[in-house]
Amino acid sequence: MKKLILVLCLFVASTQFADAQIHFGIKGGINYNSDSFIDSADDIINGNAEGRTGYHAGLWLRFKLPMVGWYIRPELVYTSLKSEVELRTAATTAGYNFQKIDIPVLIGKKFLKVAYVHIGPSFQYLLEGDLDFDAVSNLKADGFTVGMNIGAGIELGKFGIEARWERAFSDVESEVVGLTGVNTSNFDTRVNQVIFGLSYRF
Repeated sequence: MKKLILVLCLFVASTQFADAQIHFGIKGGINYNSDSFIDSADDIINGNAEGRTGYHAGLWLRFKLPMVGWYIRPELVYTSLKSEVELRTAATTAGYNFQKIDIPVLIGKKFLKVAYVHIGPSFQYLLEGDLDFDAVSNLKADGFTVGMNIGAGIELGKFGIEARWERAFSDVESEVVGLTGVNTSNFDTRVNQVIFGLSYRF
């Protein structure tokens, strides 16, 4: 009897997974280095946003799970972002431009037919970084970190628009080496972000 129940449960689960709707598409948008939406708005109003903006572009998949009414959405995203860092030992502030690959793995739910919310971890790998500081001869960074994405949006037909907040879980400490070969400063390359994006579903 227990084996029969187990077989029935496995059969139901497999049919539900087989019926799962799979969608895929492309996405792109702007990123802003900030701790909150309020801080982003203040910086834009006050004209301080230029040194903190960037962009992203990528692909996404969405697996809808009918049995639980939720979906899983993995993404592969290229991000280019600007930041400002304080070099403490050099007593100056420099611009930091970097490129990275982001892989968010989100779980979400749609409601009211067009709106959705999702949350999940985001894995980041730093590809390249460039510091706007003439006294630097080398820049070393440990490239892999984990963060959290929280977002919401609407989907009208094949088009979607959303806003997200990304919070860093772990730090990536970069080492700046001066022209004399002496360590100049350390700073964190994992930044909190406010992200606005558009998507298209095929």
